[in-house]
Amino acid sequence: YSIDEAYMDMTESRALFGPPKEAAEKIRERILCELGFTVNIGVANNKLLAKMASDFKKPNRVHTLWKEEIPMKMWPLPVSELFFIGRATYRKLKGIGITTIGELARSDPDILRRHLGKQGEVIWGFANGIDLSAVEAEAPPNKGYGNSTTVAFDVCDAETAKLVLLSLAETLGARLRKDGVKVGVVAVGIRDYLFEYHSHQISLETSTSITRELYEAACRAFDEAWDKTPIRHLGIHTSRVSSEKSRQLGLFDRMDYEKLERMDKAVDEIRRRFGNDAVKRAAFLPEHPGKTAVHDHMGGGIAREKRTVDYSRQEVL
Repeated sequence: YSIDEAYMDMTESRALFGPPKEAAEKIRERILCELGFTVNIGVANNKLLAKMASDFKKPNRVHTLWKEEIPMKMWPLPVSELFFIGRATYRKLKGIGITTIGELARSDPDILRRHLGKQGEVIWGFANGIDLSAVEAEAPPNKGYGNSTTVAFDVCDAETAKLVLLSLAETLGARLRKDGVKVGVVAVGIRDYLFEYHSHQISLETSTSITRELYEAACRAFDEAWDKTPIRHLGIHTSRVSSEKSRQLGLFDRMDYEKLERMDKAVDEIRRRFGNDAVKRAAFLPEHPGKTAVHDHMGGGIAREKRTVDYSRQEVL
C-alpha cells in the first residue's frame, strides 16, 4: 500500500459515527475544512476493496465497493488497475487473453498458477474481492528477511550459483541496512530441476547487515545444502533479527568490519541518489564491451535468454 494511504476499522463504531458511508463523508469534510486538502475515501468490507474504491472517480469523493457491487463496479475495469498487478504480470495476463478484472475473476486458478505461480492464486483472490489482511495500528516487525529467484536456465556449477547468491545478498543487505537491523542466522534454499528442495542454515557468531558477510555465510550454507543436481531456484533467508547498533570485536576485526560498514553505506547512498546501476561489482560486468551481462547485479535475475540442458549428456560439476 502507498505511503499516503491509511485504513480505519469502523466495525464497532457504527453507534458513535453512524453508517460507514456517512462516517466517511464526515471524515472527508473535516479534512477539507481543517487541513485544506481533498481526499478520496473508499468504504468496503476489507482493505483491498476499500483501496480499489478510493481510486474511483476523483477528487474529494466517497465511494463504496461492497461484495455485491464487485461485478458492476470492479470487474469491468482493466486488469492493470487491480492491486498487485505490475507491467510484467499484465503482459503475461494479456498473453493468455485476460484484459479485465472480471475475466481474471472468472479464470481457472490452476491455469493462473501454471503461468504465474503463487502470485496467480493471490491475484485471482483479489479479483474476487478476497483479502484477509487485518487493519493494524502498526505494521508488525519483520521476523526475518529473505530474497529468492527462479533462474532462467539450469545452474550446474557452484561458481554460477554463488554469483546468483551474491546478487541476492546485495539486495538483502541493502534492505537490512535501510531498516536499521542485523540478522544472526543465514539460510540458503535450493530447488533443483526435479523440483526437490534442499536447505541449510548457518548461525553467525555476531549479527550482521554487511553484504560480504551475508554472502560468505550463504556460500557456506550452499556448500552444505547442494547435492550437485542442476538448480532452478535459489534463495537466501535470514532470521534472529535484532536492532543492535554495535558488536564486540577484536581490534583488527573491528577495523575490517568498520571498513566494510562504511563501504556498504557509501554504496547504498550512491544507489539511492543515482539508481541501483550506478555502482556494481566487477563480477557482474559483461565479459565483452557492448554485450549484456549474464546476471543482474541486484536481486539475482538472469539476463541470459532461457536455455535448456540435456541432462543425459550434461556433466555436472
